[in-house]
This record gives sequence, C-alpha cells and structure tokens, in this order.
Amino acid sequence: MAVPLYRFRRMATIVSLHAHPDDESITVAGLLARSADAGHRVVLVFGTRGELGTPVEGALAEGEQLAIRRTSECYESARVLGAERVEFLGYVDSGMMGDETNDHPWVFWQADLEQAANRLAAILREEEADLLTTYDDHGGYGHPDHIQVHRVGRRAAELAGVPLVIEATSNREMVLEFTRRAADDGTLDEMMQPTDEGPLEPPSLPDDFGTPVAQITHVLDAVPVIDRKRASMLAHGSQIGPDHFMAAMPDEVFALAFGTEWFVVSRTDGPAPDGETVLDGLLSPNPQHAPT
Repeated sequence: MAVPLYRFRRMATIVSLHAHPDDESITVAGLLARSADAGHRVVLVFGTRGELGTPVEGALAEGEQLAIRRTSECYESARVLGAERVEFLGYVDSGMMGDETNDHPWVFWQADLEQAANRLAAILREEEADLLTTYDDHGGYGHPDHIQVHRVGRRAAELAGVPLVIEATSNREMVLEFTRRAADDGTLDEMMQPTDEGPLEPPSLPDDFGTPVAQITHVLDAVPVIDRKRASMLAHGSQIGPDHFMAAMPDEVFALAFGTEWFVVSRTDGPAPDGETVLDGLLSPNPQHAPT
C-alpha cells in the first residue's frame, strides 16, 4: 500500500536529524533546500559534532579544534540550504563500525535510546514538527552513528507524535552502475583500489549499502537546487576540500550522482494531519517501488 503524504493547511515544519556535520549535504540537501524555497520551516539536528572526522590537510588553523570548526560549518550549510535552526544532541562521534571508540560511554552509538530520543523529542515538540527525516535502518552503509540516527529518530517521532518519518537512503543499483561508469571514465581515479591481479578496480560497496530500488517509496529531483547542494557540501571545508572527488566532479557528473534523492516514507503512530500532500511537487512516488 502506498504511504500517503500530507500537506498541512499551514506551512510545515521539517526537522532533519543527522549523525555528523556534512551528512545533511550528501543525503537530503535537495529536499531541505526545495522545502525551504516552498516556504516550509527547516530545522537541522546533529547527534554529534563529527569529532573523529579526518580534516583536510591544512584546513585547520594552528590550535583550532575540529569539533568547533565543524560546528561553524553546520551553520554555513544551514544558511545555504535555508534552514532556520541548528541544534546538537550533545553526543560524541563514535568512529567507524569496529573502531575501539565505539565502546566509549559518551559516544552516540552508546547513548541510551530513551534518553537520546527524549532530547530529540523535546525539539520536535517545541517545533511542532510535521515530519522528521532520518536514515534507513542500516544507516546507509553501516556506520554506527547513522544506525543510531534511525533508532533515535523513530523513537523520538513516536514520543512526540510526529505524523511522518522520511528515511533517506541510496539507490543501491544506481550507485553500483554509477561507480562502474565513473571508474571507466576516470572520475574515481583517486578511489581506485589495486587487486591481486594488478588492475585497479572501483571501491566495493558494503553488502548493507543503500536500499534496493524496489523498496524505495519516493524520490526527489534535486537538480533545480543542485548548485546549493554542492555549496552545502563545500561549506564543510574541513572534510571536503577542493580536490575531493565530489568537489572536483564536472557539473553534469555531479548532477547525475547527486541530482536524485531517495527515500522510504513511513508513518508513525502520531495523529494524521488534515489537508493535502505536504511535499506536493517535491517528493514523487517511485515507479519502481514494489510493495511487499
């Protein structure tokens, strides 16, 4: 059964939850920019300040703390996208899955679910949020903080009675095809990996990367705001330098790679709002969706 979307008689408030600064740029920048342009209120919330990110060489001034720099980059990204508020839940970056930092008691991955969800729910109630964006249940590619975004977001939406949850994901088949094509034309040269036989191959995807297209319910055309999506990425200059492959992509390749955003839209137990579709003209049903 197709999941209905709703448009409220007033402008909607969209709260977008992320694990680290710059995640919003890659996953939902098109949705946020187009929603802001349509008059909806956009709020960004981050679980961490990305303390364990690897800074671009030379990006930090002497003595500059990465967490402080990445916090300021969030506000610049928010300005580019039209978000009106930025909040942080107060946890620390957990590192990649399997890192010893996963076990530190203060990291997001170790956060008590009810405590973290209540922190987010307080923002959702204050904003009278109409919908919440999170990630799919495996966090896109298995990152512990991204998985926690899914868990915390779902629980917070239940606690606050948010009517809609929109899970950002990737089209697994499309990413595989794009990676093959980009490897052929040299776009991914810096990411190519040697094999035992000698030839270079594009980086492989984890088994849990993305979502099969048949399970994706909705898509968004980000091409109308693709310049702002790239500008949002570049706002995170401590992580994405001018030589980064995403920054260096030709415009047409960037639009192909990032011009469509993919979502699994679901309902919570919150009250169904009145009115028509909230994202009318933005999100479109995925014609390849095959309901189970």
